[in-house]
Amino acid sequence: MIVTLYIDNTFTYFLYICNFISNKIFYRFMKNIFLALLIFLFSSHCFSQSKVLTLEDAVLKQRTTLGPKKLNQLMFIPGTNKVSYLEAQNDTDALVAVSVDKGVKSRICSSYQINAAVVANGGDSIKTFPTIKWKNATNFTFAQKEKIWQYNITENKPTLIANVAVPAEAENNDAYDNEHIAFTIDNNVYFFNGKESKAITIDVNKAIVNGQTVHRSEFGINKGTFWSPKGTKLAYYRMDESMVAEYPVIDWSKKPAVANIIHYPMAGEISHEVTITIYDVATQSKVILKTGEPAEQYLTNIAWSPDEKYIYVAVLNRDQNHMLFNCYDVATGDFVKTLFEEANEKYVEPLHPMMFLKNNPEQFIWQSARNGWNHLYLYNTNGALIRQLTTGTFQVTNVLGLDAAGENIYFTATIESGITRHLCSAEIKTGKIKQLTTQSGTHNITMNESGEYFIDNFQSTTNPRTISVLNNKGVATTTLLQATNPLKEYDLGDMKIFTIKASDGSDLYCRMFTPTGLDIANPGADKYPTIVYLYGGPHAQMVNNTWNGGGDLWFRYMAQKGYVVFTVDNRGSENRGMKFEQVTFRNLGAIEIEDQLAGVNYLKTQPFVDSTRMGLFGWSFGGFMTTSIMLKHPGMFKAAVAGGPVIDWGLYEIMYTERYMDTPQTNPEGFKNNDLTKYVQNLKGKLMLIHGTNDDVVVWQNSLNFLKACIEKGKQVDYFVYPGHLHNVTGKDRAHLYQKVTDYFDLYLK
Repeated sequence: MIVTLYIDNTFTYFLYICNFISNKIFYRFMKNIFLALLIFLFSSHCFSQSKVLTLEDAVLKQRTTLGPKKLNQLMFIPGTNKVSYLEAQNDTDALVAVSVDKGVKSRICSSYQINAAVVANGGDSIKTFPTIKWKNATNFTFAQKEKIWQYNITENKPTLIANVAVPAEAENNDAYDNEHIAFTIDNNVYFFNGKESKAITIDVNKAIVNGQTVHRSEFGINKGTFWSPKGTKLAYYRMDESMVAEYPVIDWSKKPAVANIIHYPMAGEISHEVTITIYDVATQSKVILKTGEPAEQYLTNIAWSPDEKYIYVAVLNRDQNHMLFNCYDVATGDFVKTLFEEANEKYVEPLHPMMFLKNNPEQFIWQSARNGWNHLYLYNTNGALIRQLTTGTFQVTNVLGLDAAGENIYFTATIESGITRHLCSAEIKTGKIKQLTTQSGTHNITMNESGEYFIDNFQSTTNPRTISVLNNKGVATTTLLQATNPLKEYDLGDMKIFTIKASDGSDLYCRMFTPTGLDIANPGADKYPTIVYLYGGPHAQMVNNTWNGGGDLWFRYMAQKGYVVFTVDNRGSENRGMKFEQVTFRNLGAIEIEDQLAGVNYLKTQPFVDSTRMGLFGWSFGGFMTTSIMLKHPGMFKAAVAGGPVIDWGLYEIMYTERYMDTPQTNPEGFKNNDLTKYVQNLKGKLMLIHGTNDDVVVWQNSLNFLKACIEKGKQVDYFVYPGHLHNVTGKDRAHLYQKVTDYFDLYLK
């Protein structure tokens, strides 16, 4: 050990010097002092890396004190060459500004200053620094209960600009500005005009839902209201669920328990019907877009034209294999034209609205995976394809925007590998691509309004976090933060990311945490129990070139306890192209399990893995995968935990299920193969199912039906429920969940 060698050599040198000292008493005295000092230094070094994670640390602190440091409310200040963020200063939160070109930092104001100024102007006391939004270079706004303040940083003066009549029960707040705020209460949408709130809809029937997400939040839908570019009009969804079967979700906290009725459209059953309404702020008139028949279609990716005369909608058929990109007249709601169509024998999945060019309102950028990878295409408003802007075997993962002249578009992409993200640009005229970041890892990017500077929030497996500002050449102009390793005082094992091969030759990314003290190169004779953690479904990627490899600290905790923890992203997971994803079509759980077993086969070749003590753990789609493997490959795993599992795809919602499985009527064999109640007689080993009683995503009926089948077949399984929890167990109860899982593996694998 380097420290030991250093101590030995230093002490030898010390003795050599002391030989020249004739006073033996002094010699012995100094020798003892020096030895005591060395022992102290050595023990301090050892102690600094000997802390042990607790389960509460791993579960509840991984996003706070044990996560990499971050900068809160980091953003560009409009009209300046500065960024702002919060910084702790003298027992208060201070808002600071840093120039992006010179790195000079200055203090703007503190929470104490804001509080004193607001109270002096008749406002309520502010306990912590509020969430702000910059309005211009000298003013930011923030909300306080039902008030909106504008704070002038040069005068240290707050001005009350609105007494917002938005009730406490309001949800889905969507503010164009302080005088144009849409929100919902229950199933109706409202509008605040700066003075008062007005109901836009007054539907009494709770099965009519206005201004909220539709289609179960699929197809990139994350909101239900859409302001026009100038704020003169509001488009909103209206969803009629009255034809969808009612489904009870029980509130067990009441006495007696109360059934909360939701409308849950299950695969192959009747779906809801959606329309889009345009509300004119000035006249309060409404126009419904004439999106036509059939009523069971999906209206997605809503976008306004810059002049507010037209609205564009991606209209997808229920089979999800044919999309029409349509234009509608805002004044009349009439259909104008179909700009283009997209079709695929498996499925089409539009996820992003169009983006108009800044310097040409007749041209726009469209994202599509039509050629096998998500790329950018330049169109005109007549529907003519001008050129494909990005090409290659990589995914465009996030479009950031255009520069001030509208000549270049900036985006992040998997241009290096499927587990990395880089900032790139494409020239609109030529499609020439430039990769602007080079350091291997994950670059999360925020662009300023001119496209001249970018905040780069960078992580990798070896870098907790670096936050810097880059110019549009990709050159770092200033570093705002270099986070230190938050786990440096903990004695932890290693983590590595690598690939194995699927049967078709595809690379499958793997992540493995190994126990403290295990040297993989020279593992010795000890063999360790192993936990395979998996998800396996679409739109998820477990393995990333980020801090901790994209894994939870619970994996580190279990490795510290003497487990190997392994994950593989099988075919069907995201960001690897359509061929990689669509191979699972109509038979979920087949190819995915094949790839998971390839991971198991790899583990069996490792001399430190005890293949007789292997566990399996997954949630949601991962719960489906966990249960499937335990039943279809019995005996491979000694113990498993399946959380919130889909047991029967016929009980899951239409939009997701029918994209990947079609319907039970058109694909009866696929649904039969994946009804896990048909396989319970195969179970070997220990299996525990966990479910939230109020799960409205994977309804509780899934695991209850499984339990019933186990009883009928005489199979014993373990079961645990979390009363009142939805699809995930959150809050302080999450520590209880992970203690339950940990205890289960300790019981059967240790």
